[in-house]
Amino acid sequence: MSTAEFNETIHAPLRLRICASLASVDTLEFGALRDELQVADSVLSKHLKVLADEGFVALDKPTGRGGRPKTWARITKAGQKALAGHIAALRELAEMADLGGTLPAPAPAERT
Repeated sequence: MSTAEFNETIHAPLRLRICASLASVDTLEFGALRDELQVADSVLSKHLKVLADEGFVALDKPTGRGGRPKTWARITKAGQKALAGHIAALRELAEMADLGGTLPAPAPAERT
């Protein structure tokens, strides 16, 4: 079981959906992921780059016989761990809300 930890990178709605989609498969072709999420190529590409830069997603463009190479995406072990921790943190928040609990106050901003 992973530790509950909110992850700012994964929290963006589309990136959360990307990670969830990739968590259920070994790899997914860019076009299939784009169609599943119903977003433009440029939007998906931008979010995949953010996730790849964090080490949460690996992208592969195998060279094939002629034609345009296809991009394949997969979630990494670090991505799986971050996703599981983020989902656990969201569940904790949902449980607090269901129980009528109070959320912890945010840390005060530092003055510079």
